[in-house]
Amino acid sequence: MELGLISIFITVAIAHFLALLSPGPDFVLVVKSALKGNRKNAIGVALGIATANAVYIGLCIVGVGAILSTSVSLMIALKVIGGLFLMYIAYHALKAPKNAYQNVSVTSDNITEFSLFSFSKEFLTGFLSGILNPKNLLFYLSLFTVALTPDVSLQFKILLGTWMTAVVFLWDVSIIYLLSKSGVRKKFTKMSFYIDKVTGVILGAIGFGIVKSVWAKQ
Repeated sequence: MELGLISIFITVAIAHFLALLSPGPDFVLVVKSALKGNRKNAIGVALGIATANAVYIGLCIVGVGAILSTSVSLMIALKVIGGLFLMYIAYHALKAPKNAYQNVSVTSDNITEFSLFSFSKEFLTGFLSGILNPKNLLFYLSLFTVALTPDVSLQFKILLGTWMTAVVFLWDVSIIYLLSKSGVRKKFTKMSFYIDKVTGVILGAIGFGIVKSVWAKQ
């Protein structure tokens, strides 16, 4: 690989990872899923989020991302639906009574048992969270527009896109596995009721803010 391409790869990879370190709706969902579900099922959220990111990365690679970003009606629709989706998740988190958290177990069986239904549900939640967040599209579009010149090969763009998708997945999985550690999980589980309420408030506030911003511009 040429020195110039290596420099581009490192620059984009660092910018992408720094963005991952900034907690957002996806991060909150991963933590919420890891605490309330079990490790194997919670990976569904990570896979869903990574898949949504891969979709936007793919659109940017083939040039469709630039077209989508100029469609005002589409971006407004994504923002409204995404905001309502986050508010929907927040509503269910906030309405859950305290006794609903009394059955949260930290046994090894609970952490490792697998349910295809639960995994699929978590995957869908993660995918919708990622795909309904227009900031993901704009972020990847800005990365590909600023860092990648027209003379950069399609193979290199695919390599970079694959790397970023893998990093998103592995980062979320690492959070899930950290929270599956007995000591860490026990401490978080004892506070799961309060953590769920806080995450509900955060997601609700983000969702409301998104919808409000769209409404204010109309």
